[in-house]
Amino acid sequence: MSRAFVKEPDGDQAVPELPDRVHSPHVNYVTPAGLRLLQESVERLLARRKALGGDPSAGNKKDLMRVDRDLRYCEERVRRAVLIDPAGQPKDEVHFGAVVEAATTDGRRMTFAIVGEDEADAAEGKVSWVSPLARAVAEARVGDTVVWKRPAGEVELTIVAIR
Repeated sequence: MSRAFVKEPDGDQAVPELPDRVHSPHVNYVTPAGLRLLQESVERLLARRKALGGDPSAGNKKDLMRVDRDLRYCEERVRRAVLIDPAGQPKDEVHFGAVVEAATTDGRRMTFAIVGEDEADAAEGKVSWVSPLARAVAEARVGDTVVWKRPAGEVELTIVAIR
């Protein structure tokens, strides 16, 4: 069969399909703040989609595809969210939502919060509950020493405080 009369997309019309963003295989535990961040992302993406007009013919097909993909991802993350309120967690052990203060063997101190994957931000001292650091301190109590296995080598941490 001849392809002579099949319309090929023009250079500026050809937009490759964007694959969906991959979801984590882990349960989507979220703090109240993490759930708010996800919901705000959905609202921001809906506003962006509206601003684009929802019309792929207006030369913004690629932007619209990206917004739609990210919107599907965020809506699914909200749908899968399992809200854990840190206020309801025990304070005598490290659990999801805890703020942990720990000391290394050379006396350096670090403080971090254990949060959901979407809320994690190392620069803000927020680590994902599935991270090696969070797993190392999980269920530890004040005074316990744990081993944090990192690619750069193991570090012993003593739990100083749990909030």
